[in-house]
Amino acid sequence: MTLPPGQRAVDGFPRFGTHLHHPPPAVPANPVIEIGGALTEAITLSVTDLAKLPRKELGADFHCVAGWSATGLLWEGIAFETLYRTRVEPLLEPDASISHIVFEGLDGHRSIVLLEDALADDVLIADRLDGKPLDSDHGAPVRLVSPGQYGFVSTKHLCRIELHTSEPPDPDRWSPIAAHRRARVWQEERHRYLPGRVVRPVYRALIGPIRALSARGSRTRPR
Repeated sequence: MTLPPGQRAVDGFPRFGTHLHHPPPAVPANPVIEIGGALTEAITLSVTDLAKLPRKELGADFHCVAGWSATGLLWEGIAFETLYRTRVEPLLEPDASISHIVFEGLDGHRSIVLLEDALADDVLIADRLDGKPLDSDHGAPVRLVSPGQYGFVSTKHLCRIELHTSEPPDPDRWSPIAAHRRARVWQEERHRYLPGRVVRPVYRALIGPIRALSARGSRTRPR
């Protein structure tokens, strides 16, 4: 098994994400994905309707920017390109040239993705993992899965998609661990300003504390 530079395989699939010391957000009774931005009209797509689009299975590893990789995963869902071509593209504003997609989750996490990266053939809106519906730790009811990018791009608990004609403002731009804009795993694009090899030891040192916070959050479930 060949992993991207600086990655190490781990047992299982740890829970990582935003606000790790809190429980995952509750799944709405009737979950939907709002789609807006540079469209002639915003649309709301229920997760039930989303699941009726042509489906795809994808065997792909998950690579965390901290340096661990969960291997041998089987995802199932809708190719993002299918959603974009069938439901989004027909509603684009006249002459709109989309450059970026923003994916937002119920936990408040947002990822900003170049259109060309979002339309890669291995990018899914997934609702199943290893033959089972996603659980709350891993993004229920649906999540983005972009295996060619570090895990922070793969927004969990997906609830909103925005279309932009230029790069949106990034509130983490000046963070000391500012994420790389493209986050491609095989180019080791971990940090926005520093080489991936330089930040590896720092990120790996955070795995233990973050995993402990995650475990504490997992023990308290939303009602």
